[in-house]
Amino acid sequence: METNRREKKKRARERVEELKGFYIHLMVYVLVNLFIMGVSIYARMNEGDSFVSAFFSFGTFATPFFWGIGLAGHASKVLGFNFIFGKNWEERQIQKYMDADRKEVEKYKQLGDGYGNR
Repeated sequence: METNRREKKKRARERVEELKGFYIHLMVYVLVNLFIMGVSIYARMNEGDSFVSAFFSFGTFATPFFWGIGLAGHASKVLGFNFIFGKNWEERQIQKYMDADRKEVEKYKQLGDGYGNR
């Protein structure tokens, strides 16, 4: 009973750490990309571009776009929106490896029984 409770607390703590990591990632994403976009717009305006053309250039949104893909992947993992490797897939893989380990142990137990070890 106590072990089960400790396991649940450990899993909850790991989940909170994952969530905390995602929120930190999100905060860094917003702050860094605002800075990069501001510098990019400022530099383009100094080169003679208007605010609108500087704002809507590909370079202004390239970093947020590609980093955003990674952030979306992080969010899907932490928040449970894993479309490719969902929870059922993960559980099946865990069960598969546990079954393989059990068969391996049973195989060696049977070998040991053949040598008079019982």
